Amino acid sequence: MSDQRTLITTNDGSHSLRVDALNETYHSVHGALQEAQHVFLKEGFYKTEGEVAILEIGFGTGLNAFITMLEAHKKGRRVNYVGIEKYPVPEDMIRALNYGELLGEAEWFDEIHVLNWEMVIPVSDYFTLSKLEKDIADIDFTQQFDIIYFDAFAPDKQPEMWSKAIFEKMYKALIPGGFLVTYCAKGQVKRDLKEVGFQVENVPGPPGKREMIRAGKP
Repeated sequence: MSDQRTLITTNDGSHSLRVDALNETYHSVHGALQEAQHVFLKEGFYKTEGEVAILEIGFGTGLNAFITMLEAHKKGRRVNYVGIEKYPVPEDMIRALNYGELLGEAEWFDEIHVLNWEMVIPVSDYFTLSKLEKDIADIDFTQQFDIIYFDAFAPDKQPEMWSKAIFEKMYKALIPGGFLVTYCAKGQVKRDLKEVGFQVENVPGPPGKREMIRAGKP
């Protein structure tokens, strides 16, 4: 993927990045922060209790990890978080993002980005982070995660990430009773998820989208 990325401001005042070669943004132009809070907190993290293990496919700007860490502290819940990103965002672009300022925790946002990759690091008493600069296609997890945040680029922009082979990897990575959430709601994605064993729900989407997917492992 080209490293040419442009900083943009979405409709809720939070930043995102646009990959110029794909004409694709990292988050919804209707609001990066409100999309992340709806898809990954409201329909993901808040649907669980107690200690939780989360796998994020598409670590990107770190926004999903950041808001999850803040919620872990608010709720007093331990979170073990693994973020996979094949194309890390350059440091100068990370420094330009305004999530830390918007949420009043600029130091913590900076901290999750200065941590070394390929290591398991306790960021705090409640949040442990492991960032992996890898392709999910090259990794196998087995029944390790309660939730998967699936935040790849859209199927028409990054079709290899929406293949049944990747869905099978995610199914294997979840514990029984675990689930994935994604902003996407395409019919073919739902059919392919069902084919590999997921139980697929249509749930209300964030601003600008009528619905999204939550898919559970029985």
